[in-house]
Amino acid sequence: MHLNNLKTIVAVVAAMGAMVAIPAHAGKTLDGIKARGQVICGVHTGLAGFSAADSGGKWAGIDVDVCRAVAAATLGDSEKVKYVPLVAQARFTALQSGEIDVLSRNTTFTLTRDASLGLSQTAVTYYDGQGFMVPVKSKIKNAKQLKGQTICVQSGTTTEKNLTDFSKANGLNVKPVVFEKLDAVEGAYFSGRCVAYTTDASGLASVRNKSAKNPADHLILPELISKEPLGPLVRRGDDEWAAIVKWVIYGLLEAEEYGVTAANVDDLKANSKDPVIGRILGTTEDTGKLLGLDKEWMARAVKATGNYGEIFERNVGPKSALQLPRGLNNQWNKGGIQYAPPIR
Repeated sequence: MHLNNLKTIVAVVAAMGAMVAIPAHAGKTLDGIKARGQVICGVHTGLAGFSAADSGGKWAGIDVDVCRAVAAATLGDSEKVKYVPLVAQARFTALQSGEIDVLSRNTTFTLTRDASLGLSQTAVTYYDGQGFMVPVKSKIKNAKQLKGQTICVQSGTTTEKNLTDFSKANGLNVKPVVFEKLDAVEGAYFSGRCVAYTTDASGLASVRNKSAKNPADHLILPELISKEPLGPLVRRGDDEWAAIVKWVIYGLLEAEEYGVTAANVDDLKANSKDPVIGRILGTTEDTGKLLGLDKEWMARAVKATGNYGEIFERNVGPKSALQLPRGLNNQWNKGGIQYAPPIR
């Protein structure tokens, strides 16, 4: 056989091999999780709608539901989660050191965090933006009226840097009043030490609902001064675990897109002829083996938490205490930018 023909055949065979789906091995993080029987999840110390514990110690919120969905997918039980509450300054160290398996704590994806911390960003669970809250009695109606004013902000966050950038760009010369802990920031604002309070708009809604004596006395200004795509992070070096966390989130999004809910999972598993739903629920194809999981990984996750829309509605949506509009977090075909790559 001519050498060139042999090279061509080898190249074709190699290309065909590259197209074959190869089952994944579990990865060291998943091995550790299975050995201890628990996913260790870093969360906020208390941010209503995202991660907060009630008086009985039960955690709830969007970030919490992500952890529950991951536990359901990997361990078969959404309750097999240990929640580790973390202040902003400690969150990345806790993940880097191995204290937690996943950081699901309303954390903004940025280039610096992705490229320099030894961590990997997964998928966006909430598209947010930084805003300002002021007392209604201040008569302030827009952010440009904050010139020269004191603004309460938490240190160790993108919020602090965004405030400095916004002030410089608009010649506002605002006076940041910086605190390490969220409780201190809230206390300073509500006691009148600052004219305004700045953080992600979702966080402002949470704080107003939880901590204000009368939420109607406080106005969240209409401007957003930044992009804050929030989502979980994992340690670099375990691609298998990163893929699991990412695809659980994508699966929750795609489940909503195709009408798979916590209530109808079992019925659809038994009766649906839709090939996409069959792939999501593991009835026509075993996508789980590509992640080192079983074929019902996603069915369990949706049954435990509901799809992404159900999670949003329950925790922060118009029917929740926060009453946040779906906005950018709507599905791509309903005016939003939530768009999951296909499970196939």
